[in-house]
Amino acid sequence: MEALDRVYGTGELLVRLWRLARLDAFKSKYRLFMQYEAKATILHSYAISVPGLLQTEDFARVVLSSSPTPISPDELEEAVAARLGRQELLKRFRPPGIRIILDESALRRPALDAGIWHAQLARIAEAAEAPHMAIQVLPFAAGVHNLMGGSLSILWMADGSAVAHLEGNKSGELIEEPEEIARYRLSYDRLRDAALQPSDSAAFIRQLVEDSRP
Repeated sequence: MEALDRVYGTGELLVRLWRLARLDAFKSKYRLFMQYEAKATILHSYAISVPGLLQTEDFARVVLSSSPTPISPDELEEAVAARLGRQELLKRFRPPGIRIILDESALRRPALDAGIWHAQLARIAEAAEAPHMAIQVLPFAAGVHNLMGGSLSILWMADGSAVAHLEGNKSGELIEEPEEIARYRLSYDRLRDAALQPSDSAAFIRQLVEDSRP
């Protein structure tokens, strides 16, 4: 698709369409969530590992190849392409407003390759400077909380409706009931209050980038 875009002078149009088509590479239980994510105007998430929206290609390949279930090289590349395709929403003319609370554990569990991990931390530090994105670090010192079981995303659409998505180890649950979404939003807001402020979080991440230089 990149070659065709160059030949026909279509910018990145064919690449973008190809990445959207890669939604089919996701398992069916995630597909609806991906569709909501692509349409969201506001996205709030809490992540216990580096979220797909912030992963570099090399780090995504490491994560996706870590499954104990054998995966062929072609399947791995399909999965990597699909994950990176999700990041297209960050490149829109009007990207969604995004707030990501990163558990400190997400920043402390490195890839075995020091270069890949340094590049991944640098990617997060760069994202923290984007005007449409706020990244907060939830330090270990914040203690226990009621979202410790996994990651949470809450998405708002242009019409004001919302959905939530809970993700655990190899499992996910889409929540569309307004009352249940409201409960998770309250939990998220409490977690946000316990996290470092965006400026302090950015400084924390920049220090990790410096410390991780190979």
